[in-house]
Amino acid sequence: MIESPVTALLQENAISFDEIVIPLSEDKKPIRNLEELLTSEGRNPHSVVRSLLFKTPANKFVLLAVAGGGKADWATLRKHLGERKLRMAEYDEVPEATGYIVGAVPPIALPSEVTVLVDSSIEQFDNVIIGSGVLGYALSLTKADLLSLLTESEQGKFTKE
Repeated sequence: MIESPVTALLQENAISFDEIVIPLSEDKKPIRNLEELLTSEGRNPHSVVRSLLFKTPANKFVLLAVAGGGKADWATLRKHLGERKLRMAEYDEVPEATGYIVGAVPPIALPSEVTVLVDSSIEQFDNVIIGSGVLGYALSLTKADLLSLLTESEQGKFTKE
């Protein structure tokens, strides 16, 4: 059983979850065929909640939690945040801002300075898969349980198909 701020938060809230082992390649990167792995385990690969990190000109970080294959709608994000400019966080900014390495970033158990936006794409799944905070592992839990931890986050449609 892995331990991370994510699993600790889930346990504190009595939320049950399954651990999913994601084999790493020799260069310690998650396998590219994650969809195949999830499908072979009877899980929906589209239920993976990706954590997309953006940076504002004022050096504030915004994490967009999005399920499925949706792409961030930049115009909607900028308008919602009241920002004229926005960019994706750089690779080395991700651990700095979130405390997690790329490939393991969850939408929960984040520093309070990170604004979290929850895309409505999550609503279409009963169970979702999130980053565990530990590279090589993901966590599966119910959408309702995940959203119960994101009540402070702003929710809306921030993607386009």
